[in-house]
Amino acid sequence: MLLLLLLLLLLLLLLLLLLLLLPLLLLLRLLLLLLQLLLLLQQLQLLLLLVVLQL
Repeated sequence: MLLLLLLLLLLLLLLLLLLLLLPLLLLLRLLLLLLQLLLLLQQLQLLLLLVVLQL
């Protein structure tokens, strides 16, 4: 009986941990996406600069 209770408690803790980690993971993904976007913008700026210099 006690073992079952402990297992349940452990399961609850794991669930709580998951719930806490999920937003963090989402946030990390968002940050990565933002970073990629910024890099892309920089590349576009370089391309535009090159095109302007060619004219």
